[in-house]
Amino acid sequence: MKTIKYSPMRIQPSIIEDYMLDNLVYFLDGGLLKLSWWALFIIAIVFTHATIAGVTIFLHRCQAHRGLDLHPVISHFFRFWLWLTTGMVTKEWVAVHRKHHSKCETEEDPHSPQTRGLKKVLLEGAELYKEGIADPKTIERYGQGTPDDWLERNIYSTHQTAGIVLMLFVDVALFGAAGLLLWAVQMIWIPFWAAGVINGLAHWWGYRNFETLDTSTNISPFGIIIGGEELHNNHHAYPSSAKFQLRKGEFDIGWLYIRLMEKTGLCKIKKEALMPQLDETKAKQDVDGLRAVIMHRVHIMADYGKNVMQPTLLKEWTQISEKDYSLAKSLKKLVQRYSTDTESVIREDSGTTWSRLNEVVSHNSTLASVYEYRQQLVKLWSNKLAGHEQLLSDLNDWCHRAEQSGIEALQKFAVRLRQTSLAVSPR
Repeated sequence: MKTIKYSPMRIQPSIIEDYMLDNLVYFLDGGLLKLSWWALFIIAIVFTHATIAGVTIFLHRCQAHRGLDLHPVISHFFRFWLWLTTGMVTKEWVAVHRKHHSKCETEEDPHSPQTRGLKKVLLEGAELYKEGIADPKTIERYGQGTPDDWLERNIYSTHQTAGIVLMLFVDVALFGAAGLLLWAVQMIWIPFWAAGVINGLAHWWGYRNFETLDTSTNISPFGIIIGGEELHNNHHAYPSSAKFQLRKGEFDIGWLYIRLMEKTGLCKIKKEALMPQLDETKAKQDVDGLRAVIMHRVHIMADYGKNVMQPTLLKEWTQISEKDYSLAKSLKKLVQRYSTDTESVIREDSGTTWSRLNEVVSHNSTLASVYEYRQQLVKLWSNKLAGHEQLLSDLNDWCHRAEQSGIEALQKFAVRLRQTSLAVSPR
């Protein structure tokens, strides 16, 4: 029998290269999903917003401040997603943020624009974060109570860049060349918005609801783009609160997500800041009211600045401006940013300092009175050695004297202070 020999088919190398090149071009043109640019834009918004939600809900409100507890499934989803999109370690992020609150606006603050400059924090916020986590003492002291399971020890903390690389492959595989752009946006989202804008602008520019001992501000009353972190002054006033929207007209989308998760059993809210209520039936203050006054002192001091200092200043404006118009103008700006701390906390602006304030009040008896009453009020709740009975007596005495002062704005404030009561959660 004749043996037939078969020879393998010889495929030209150029054919293989062309085939691979054609498929690579086809793949990079749209990846596995072949989505339109509009669809890719929507996905970019969803992905980056999920990262923002992870930072504000999991890292910030849950881990750093213990304002809520998350269901293990939700908690691990956020850990996994942040590993993919940021590479940040929970313990490190929490430690840096807690140190920020503990050392706020001092040289030890990891990212204060007051000590490091706005440009530095805004443009190099990620570098400042890296400097913060490089100090093992900071991590050990401020990073307590964060996840320490097998996944954290063996994957999330030890292979930080692996998640970022995996996210790159997933983006390119699903969306082709456009996935590279999507991945780049994901990588700069937190360094820009959180490390830059929140740490920088939110301690430099914006409006203030509360007279905290720092320069924190609310960038916008509508907390959507950065998950509610725009309401930064509210957060510094009540750090442990899971809720950032505290005034009428403000919106915190992070709080909306938390409430939805609470209703579905995926989280438990532990701490929520509530604004004090007024009880018009009160003839004088009681122990519960005293607790409300001390608990909400940043709110009360803001109310004093807005409803006593400013109206009094405007009423005395003519008398002041006749002597020194520039002094009156700078004084108005100071009163609008009234603080319970000393001038070291307030950024000097156009010569506005506490010495300028003292210069005015020394020549105006009405302003001197409201300023003195303010100082007495601050001294009242700063007296940590006094018991409840003594503090309550001092508070009622202050209200009585203020109501007899003859200064209309001060009288109205005293009535509200006497009627202040603890708020009851509507939930």
